Amino acid sequence: MVDDVVATLRAQGYATIPDAISALEVDTARHELEDILERTPPGRDDFEGRSTRRVYALFAKTRALDTMATHPAVLGVLDAVLGDYQLSAPAAICIGPGEVAQPLHPDDAIYPVARPHQELVVNVMWPLEEFTAANGATRIVAGSHRWGDERPGPATPVTTVEMPARTALLYLGSVWHGGGANQTDRARLGVVLHYASAWLRPVENHVLSVPPAMAKTLSPRLQELLGYNIAPPFIGYVDGRHPRKLLSAN
Repeated sequence: MVDDVVATLRAQGYATIPDAISALEVDTARHELEDILERTPPGRDDFEGRSTRRVYALFAKTRALDTMATHPAVLGVLDAVLGDYQLSAPAAICIGPGEVAQPLHPDDAIYPVARPHQELVVNVMWPLEEFTAANGATRIVAGSHRWGDERPGPATPVTTVEMPARTALLYLGSVWHGGGANQTDRARLGVVLHYASAWLRPVENHVLSVPPAMAKTLSPRLQELLGYNIAPPFIGYVDGRHPRKLLSAN
């Protein structure tokens, strides 16, 4: 399955893995995130969405997403596309009723690297309910990961990726995409886990967001994804040593 997903991802810029997680995982994540969202303010600008609430520092606030972050099939795809990588900008995104469509954008544009380039970022969107065209499903410009300086215009075909909960939607950081408009009377909740090549600085500073005492309790793989890692040959060391040794020190 991993090879098929990688091939589709490279061909069109996105791919899905149906039934990737259980209904229980979805329900648990929804329940925990809904509690957190009650204390989360709406977005500050048109990009975040003024009727959208975003939960940052996810792995300091809930353990319900740990299995999604370390999903074996997803990591197999990331191994093939990115090689060495870590979590960069994970967030829960709750698009509220009446929200307008997010501007289309590529997520790797924050890095000043001329296009086209090797893939630097892969995103995984986990819908925690059905994503539809009406409630703000992710929109993707298929094939745009191969663009150079092109930009989408009014006539550019855009695919709205409708999918049920339990699906994993993977899309390259170089593909143009955006959240859709929510034309329903209910909020739409999903979690996007944003991974970047390990030699890049992540968007969110997870070693500060997740206290070391908490990081010690996590699985070794999740510790690595949160920044306790080395990008070969030695990017990321602490006092000449692997950063994981900090978590095992007394």
